Amino acid sequence: MPPSSAPARLGDAAGTLRLLAYLAAAVTLAVLDHRGGWMHTLRQNVGIAAEPVRAVAGLPGRLADTTVDNVATVAQLARRNQALRRELLVSQARIARLSTVIADNSRLRALLDAAQRGGLDVQLAPILDVDLDPTHQRLVLDAGARDGVREGQSVIDARGLLGQVTRVGPLHSDVLLITDPDHAVPVAIARNGVRLVAYGTGRGDQLALANIPLSSDIKVGDVVVTSGLGGRFPPGFPVGRIVALRPDQSRAFLEGDLRPAAQLDRGREVLLLRSNDVTLPAPPPPPQSVAGVPGEGLSVGLGQPPVATPAGATPAAGGNATTATAAG
Repeated sequence: MPPSSAPARLGDAAGTLRLLAYLAAAVTLAVLDHRGGWMHTLRQNVGIAAEPVRAVAGLPGRLADTTVDNVATVAQLARRNQALRRELLVSQARIARLSTVIADNSRLRALLDAAQRGGLDVQLAPILDVDLDPTHQRLVLDAGARDGVREGQSVIDARGLLGQVTRVGPLHSDVLLITDPDHAVPVAIARNGVRLVAYGTGRGDQLALANIPLSSDIKVGDVVVTSGLGGRFPPGFPVGRIVALRPDQSRAFLEGDLRPAAQLDRGREVLLLRSNDVTLPAPPPPPQSVAGVPGEGLSVGLGQPPVATPAGATPAAGGNATTATAAG
């Protein structure tokens, strides 16, 4: 036998012995694990010890997934927020429009109710333009000759007298407001019938009363109505309420401030009286204590339906200057 074959056989024998030792150890460990379960416990402990390593190893992936989800969520929320903001703006615009429509309907209802309560022959006309300059207090109406508008027609709203038509075109017409500096209205104190003249001041919230006798029974708070003198305005329409009285420069007369009853600075429609011959219901008889006082019997107050006696009619017994013959 060659000398080199002996070491080879020894190496093969050693390898076989090691293999047998490994197999015996494996069988022994399998039997012990099957009976005592200590290998399972060892595996659990090793798994628990390796958990932080797995967590650290998976952290970049989880961070990447979370970042992607967060970015998608933020973008979705931004789009939703923008859509909700647009819807909110549209809803607010609709609410504002509905509020305007409701206010317009309320004003129209008040105008029509006032005309119906007073049994007036009126025409509704929309306002096209407003000029409230201190030197020009005028309205432009979107109604003209083709709509039956005539010069001199009285213009009112639900609260009182606004002015009169001064110019009529085919499609539009101009209204001179009672607050215009060039305008004057014959008026009377509703409480006692004292006749005065109210002048425009160029201010939308004030009229002026001039040349009031010191002996006149006039008080702050008195309601002033049209007297019907001159035939331009029918009697009984509220003009305003006295808010101040003071002596004039000569101290021989009083002068006063009058707050207009009509809403000159608001509203989108007005009423045009088709006729100035408005018939008033008979006023109630005055109290016995003042029955003999001249001028008693005019009891038309603010908000009452306007009334007048046709031109040339004879006043009832106990009446006064509630009747005016049209003049000029």
